[in-house]
Amino acid sequence: MPPEQKEDFSLKETSPPIGGGRVSGREKLTSSFDLVEQMQFLYVRIVRARDLQVNEVTGTYDPYVEVKIGNYKGTTISFPKKPNPEWNQVFAFTKERIQATSVEILVKDKMIANGDFIGKIKIDMPDIPKRVPPDSPLAPQWNRMEAKNGSRARGELMLALWWGTQADEAFSDAWHTDAAAVSGESIMNCRSKVYVSPKLWYVRVNLIEAQDLVPKQRNRNPEVYVKAVFGNMVLRTRVSVNKTENPTWNEDLMFVAAEPFDDLLVLTVEDKIGANKEECLGKLVLPLSKADRRFLPPPPTARWYNLERNLADGEEKKDVKFASRVCLRFSLEGGYHVFDESTYYSSDLRSTMKQLWPPAIGVLELGILNANGLLPMKSRDGKGTTDAYCVAKYANKWVRTRTVVDSFDPKWNEQYTWEVYDPYTVITLVVFDNCHLHPGGGNDSRIGKVRIRLSTLETDRIYTHSYPLIALQPNGVKKMGEIQLAVRFTCSSFANLLQTYSQPLLPKMHYINPLSVYQIESLRHQATNLLSSRLSRAEPPLRKEVVEYLLDVGSQTWSLRRGKANLARLMRFLNGFLAAWIWFDKVCRWKNPRTTFLVFVLYLTMIVFPQMILPTFFLFLFCVVIWKFRNRPRNPPHMDIKLSYADRSHPDELDEEFDTFPSSKQGHILTTRYDRLRSIAARMIAINGDLDTQLERLQSLITWRDPRATAMFAIFCLVSAVVFYSFPFRVLLLLAGCFALRPPKLRIDIPPSPQNFLRRLPSQTESLL
Repeated sequence: MPPEQKEDFSLKETSPPIGGGRVSGREKLTSSFDLVEQMQFLYVRIVRARDLQVNEVTGTYDPYVEVKIGNYKGTTISFPKKPNPEWNQVFAFTKERIQATSVEILVKDKMIANGDFIGKIKIDMPDIPKRVPPDSPLAPQWNRMEAKNGSRARGELMLALWWGTQADEAFSDAWHTDAAAVSGESIMNCRSKVYVSPKLWYVRVNLIEAQDLVPKQRNRNPEVYVKAVFGNMVLRTRVSVNKTENPTWNEDLMFVAAEPFDDLLVLTVEDKIGANKEECLGKLVLPLSKADRRFLPPPPTARWYNLERNLADGEEKKDVKFASRVCLRFSLEGGYHVFDESTYYSSDLRSTMKQLWPPAIGVLELGILNANGLLPMKSRDGKGTTDAYCVAKYANKWVRTRTVVDSFDPKWNEQYTWEVYDPYTVITLVVFDNCHLHPGGGNDSRIGKVRIRLSTLETDRIYTHSYPLIALQPNGVKKMGEIQLAVRFTCSSFANLLQTYSQPLLPKMHYINPLSVYQIESLRHQATNLLSSRLSRAEPPLRKEVVEYLLDVGSQTWSLRRGKANLARLMRFLNGFLAAWIWFDKVCRWKNPRTTFLVFVLYLTMIVFPQMILPTFFLFLFCVVIWKFRNRPRNPPHMDIKLSYADRSHPDELDEEFDTFPSSKQGHILTTRYDRLRSIAARMIAINGDLDTQLERLQSLITWRDPRATAMFAIFCLVSAVVFYSFPFRVLLLLAGCFALRPPKLRIDIPPSPQNFLRRLPSQTESLL
């Protein structure tokens, strides 16, 4: 793009009308809703009707209620052939969109298509009361209806009307005018909801040994392993080393389970007969109710379990003696933190057992205000449209805003609260386009993601910023719009907050019985699938694509772009040491004699007064920290395309990053990418080989690989011991400093002798094939 047309991916500080727009008296917002803009809504609750008149033409009735305010109209569901229908539905009309002076509530019959109604109730706007929580909900009342000719109609309707805000408890379940185009059961997918993750446990099965197995083929040594099936997950042990009827393993298999425990753990002892051919030697079914609940060491006691004989197809179960058994430990472990997110930006670090939770240190409040400039995500009626909603997760609490239908600048103004137990946690918010409001919709489309680390926030400060919504696609990075948030981290005890910085990051069990890297990856995968399955069964469902995007599923896959970004991060860190080394080299070469003289004086001072070395070092660090206070970050972190190398990646690299695993590509494309991966791996191998060579050269000083070099090193060590013993250490340091800061006339431009000596030492490179 030309410079004047480039998209702005920066974070912008905003000043939304939150909190300050309140008035005194009963109309002010409660303190729990001061991070969002106050919105006035007209709430209409339709409860039920009684004694409705039967349709004279059809002899039946199919009643429903229609609420009309100007051009806005909301309808309830209908109840066929029910004289006393009960709807209990709430409608919310935004005040800024209301231009009518009255509310019309019509009771209609679905069997009548000409627009006639059974009865009508008309209420003027000035007669509607106001309600502000914590006032109790307004009690619904029976209202008489009038007929089309103005006379009294048969039947009554129970309803309640009031003016309120988004702080009203009816807000989340109400039908909103910004979803007027949605009807029927799809209205459920528009509502805002709060979800709670199920309580996750680790299931550990420590398989020790088995006895008295009965293989069918007695003329061979059995190759026995154990297969464990829990839900949709299958794990296996290695084949036993001792190939007998009494195999041993002493191996752990771990699963993730969620309360309530519905699945059974099925263990089968298998004999590997040949390639892709196994024989079941016994079976054991364990309900999780038999597991020992463990959250601290020591491990549970090992028990022997009798195996059931595997029956062939059509074989009846008989009471035969089957003495095969297996020894194992079976436990539910709640002392761990269940990994369901990337370790680098986890939203919760507590263990499963609530008894092990630390005290709360504060409260996190998030106000989801609005979005602007969203791009059209789909087409409807020949034009682009977007039905946006937000999902935020922190700890075990997920929140979902209502869906604003057909708007590129949606306004949510919803506020949510979480308890905080550790500042080293991250709240994640994603924006999606709702594709389930009309028949034929597919998966919800991603719009963007925002992450905020709590430790980067100042306490008791309200952060109001507009965050860019960035999408990385195979054709490049794209700005999908901006979302405006208000965030506040309130600390209840500053002393407890500071104390958390000295506490272990993970629960105690992670350090006493650490999990391997492979176990962590497997358990994280299981936890993600389990959460996706449970949350997709909620109402409205939190769909799998939303859960996986929020939990960063796939972030550990191969990405050349991410590799370049991580290498650039490392180089930025090492550049500081490189700059210090260049500065010191200039000092040693007297590029600036005044600076060299001051450094030499400081060095002499440290030699004369060695007790000042550490105080001076820490004082220097203190001064550096105070100096950088002026340029400290004022804004929370956000998605940075330059840091992520998203704006500098080649389209082929992005296409490779979005490729499936295993790859869906074939032919020349796959060959080219494989060759590129081989070249990258070759450079890594060369760097690794150079490092190995230097370390082997140092090791060869004492291993007599080069007898002459080792003899010279031994003589050097003996002379050094005598010198360091005979001369004061200060004198030696002074001589070393004088040698390092010697004038340029006393220097030579060839490598020094120690460097030449080390380069001539042998390594094992010549022994490699």
